[in-house]
Amino acid sequence: MSFVLYVLLKNVFLAALPIIAVMAAAVALAFYKVNNKPFINVVEAAFNYWRGGKLYIWKKEEHPKPQTTAAAVKDAKNFASIMVPKISDSKLKDMSWSLDIKESVYSDDKQK
Repeated sequence: MSFVLYVLLKNVFLAALPIIAVMAAAVALAFYKVNNKPFINVVEAAFNYWRGGKLYIWKKEEHPKPQTTAAAVKDAKNFASIMVPKISDSKLKDMSWSLDIKESVYSDDKQK
């Protein structure tokens, strides 16, 4: 590559900077290691990152602040009602019954 640059540019001083860059890249690819891995792996990972799609999982959203304490209490109640599901008595009994059954089936005392 250095020879091709020298022949194409036909001037040693004009070709010096690209030739030095090509030689530095060749030396880095041959001898430089990042975290005990060859430099070509780093170049490949950088190229794949640049070429591939990006997935942004978290984006901060600005929520307006409540103006009064009454509004803050109202917002907190609405939030609690949204986040906590209501369980009826029959569902609660079903869940406790299933836990009791599993406990008796898998307990060590019952297997003796």
